[in-house]
Amino acid sequence: MANNDLRSLPKVRDSWSYLYADRCRIEVDDKSIAILDMQGKTPVPCSSLSLLLLGPGSTITHAAIRALADNGCMVAWTGEEGVRMYAFGTGETRSAANLHRQIRRWADKDQRLQVVRALYALRFPKDAITPHTSLKQLRGMEGARMRHTYAEMSRATGVPWTGRTVGKGDWERADPVNRALSSANAALYGICHAAIVALGYSPAIGFIHTGKQLSFVYDIADLYKTQVSIPAAFATVAMNAANAESQARMFCRDAFREHKILERIVTDIDAVIGSPQDLDPFAEDATLPGGLWDPETGVVEGGVNYAADVEFRGSEAMESWISLPSPPKVEDDWDPNEVVW
Repeated sequence: MANNDLRSLPKVRDSWSYLYADRCRIEVDDKSIAILDMQGKTPVPCSSLSLLLLGPGSTITHAAIRALADNGCMVAWTGEEGVRMYAFGTGETRSAANLHRQIRRWADKDQRLQVVRALYALRFPKDAITPHTSLKQLRGMEGARMRHTYAEMSRATGVPWTGRTVGKGDWERADPVNRALSSANAALYGICHAAIVALGYSPAIGFIHTGKQLSFVYDIADLYKTQVSIPAAFATVAMNAANAESQARMFCRDAFREHKILERIVTDIDAVIGSPQDLDPFAEDATLPGGLWDPETGVVEGGVNYAADVEFRGSEAMESWISLPSPPKVEDDWDPNEVVW
């Protein structure tokens, strides 16, 4: 297990924290859970967690999953230290408020451009981007920034750099640093993916990137490549590691902790999309079915009798709406032209 001192669990924000566990068995313990490994038994108050990352070698009981679900804790099955994202279950995000805000920003061209500019602004000094900087200029600035980063890492480590070359079918022909970069980036995508779905956003609704199931993952991961995956890849190759790809992922694992990437993902997404202004009642009570969409008011309360708003012309009309055909008798012959109930 990665952390036995639960008091030192990193807080992503006041109501969001995570725990990573691997090579262990997780069982229910009273109304919470406990992690059993070579060091013994560690009780975990899952009501204080929002995300449990399960790494290699971990097993979990049905009862433990239920306890986590009852406490609104999301479970994600990942690679070593969360460097890959395999699957996830439901978590604390009971409402679709974050997803709705993401889609509204994406669907409106002006708002989407604002988010794109905000994503680029996080990568540059405060005054580098002005209101007059065009999108094409932003892309050019980002390209120059990445080329400069690669050149600086090559100079600092002594690893030759001729450009990014890995593509489909090019893995075996790629040089070690390009293979290490692909491996490190995959690790970064995994932890970004886990954080995005835990917060209730869609990994597919990207702003800069588009058309892929992980477009938003790529948007967010690009914020941290110069601090995490690129240094990890060059450092690994400089060490002449026997398995550069695997070693690069281990470097990323340590960098995730050092740079507090999970914390920063939440903060950065709030900065570019905007944090919720009001408490959502569905986040407090998971049993509520949610509101009903209305084209004039947006949302109306569900579970309300709206029959008084409709004029019915006699009881026969009402009965025709709710009546169903009687089941056929057993001796009736089946007719392909008739609906059988």
